[in-house]
Amino acid sequence: MRHYLDLAAVAGLLALAGCGKVAPPEPYGATPSPQQVEWQKMEMNMFAHFGPNTFTGLEWGLGTEAEDIFNPTALDCGQWAKVAKAAGFKGIIITGKHHDGFCLWPNPVSVHTVAQSPWKDGKGDVLKELSDACATEGLKFGVYVSPWDRNDPHYGTPEYNDVYVKTLESVHDGRYGTVFEQWFDGANGEGPNGKKQVYDWPRFHETVLKYQPQAIMFSDTGPGCRWVGNESGVAGRTNWSTLNIKGFTPGAGAPPRESLNCGDVHGACWHPAETDVSIRPGWFWRESENDKVKSLNQLLSIYYTSVGRNSLLLLNVPPDSRGLIHEADASRLMEFRKALDEIFKDNLADGAKVKATDVRGRGFSASNIMDGNYDSYWATKDGITEASVTFDLAGEKTFNRVLLQEYIPLGQRVNSFTIEAEGPDGQWKEIASETTIGYKRIVPTEKVTTSRVRVNLVAFAPLTINGFGLYMDNISDYSE
Repeated sequence: MRHYLDLAAVAGLLALAGCGKVAPPEPYGATPSPQQVEWQKMEMNMFAHFGPNTFTGLEWGLGTEAEDIFNPTALDCGQWAKVAKAAGFKGIIITGKHHDGFCLWPNPVSVHTVAQSPWKDGKGDVLKELSDACATEGLKFGVYVSPWDRNDPHYGTPEYNDVYVKTLESVHDGRYGTVFEQWFDGANGEGPNGKKQVYDWPRFHETVLKYQPQAIMFSDTGPGCRWVGNESGVAGRTNWSTLNIKGFTPGAGAPPRESLNCGDVHGACWHPAETDVSIRPGWFWRESENDKVKSLNQLLSIYYTSVGRNSLLLLNVPPDSRGLIHEADASRLMEFRKALDEIFKDNLADGAKVKATDVRGRGFSASNIMDGNYDSYWATKDGITEASVTFDLAGEKTFNRVLLQEYIPLGQRVNSFTIEAEGPDGQWKEIASETTIGYKRIVPTEKVTTSRVRVNLVAFAPLTINGFGLYMDNISDYSE
């Protein structure tokens, strides 16, 4: 009889345990789509400005350049893709059409394209070659198609919106495979007739999504991601992935630069920041800038102020007039990759014992922060929006970079946090004080040696933290 009673008791306990499984926190505010989460995980992509400006040295072409000026002598998109992959980029976005209107593919509604150039006797297609090369290297393919067109005679008339829609269709209809990002800007200067265009943004967005429903669309107002508000590689030290866009449009009608740079707390839409910056002084290749490629230290600083501030880095690496990534740029990118690998190869917090002042319950323990599973996170109980988590390291560690991650599928909620290190006397010393976290935050600190680190967090809703790391950067001199 005793045997059967014990079995019944165990069964009862198991049933209670099953009933006691705790539900995850409710989503907070605007939340990302699955595609936006995967986009953020890419962290770094390559921009490739290429076209007539590569041969004229202009930043903004006039639209009057003869098509035969485009004639790369050794174009090899496979080389671009190999360099991008080796540098750690996850995708490449190319300027399929810049403001001059020249199309790097045989756009059927334009007579200002590669089809009218001498390159490959007018039978070439840069988008096709690049999309194929990206597929070969396991990279994603994206495209920038400027709405401004300084060549098309329809620009400045209602008919141009029809032309531009057909242009978008010829890029997105599947001939180039999956397009992960459509890069719009709000550039709206005069066309050949001296007039400006009234853009039909809703129709443009609908066209892209009709053919590429998973595509992230970039502009000042999204709807997939937003411009960071500058071209210097610096996202806001406070950076919300949410933005208020009602009443705003790309270009002249954009949100204030502060909102673009920092986002809007409690913003109505999930529009994370994308930080676009060039590895050179200009966006297009110039021979005179071969010795002006950004230094390793500059690139590392940009990494910390973009990826390290809850933004995606889009680094422009313009192909040269041969149609190749120049040796100076490729060499610097390899240095950049080597440095990042060195800095972040060892998480000094691995093996730490983690304790929190509050735990939501079964399935949400503080140890989840360190398990390496993106979808596993520590959470606090409903109503608990302030808590601390302590990392008891496996012995003393020396570091000067602290990494934190929020579980953004449920929204961005941390409003402020401090980081403390325990001193030899057992007293806690504050080593950093910041605001937002988001997908990823990398906080520079003074050089710290300690065996215990504590993070104190204040949020608008129950905490959801899924990543923590301590690292030592002996290469860059970046500090906030």
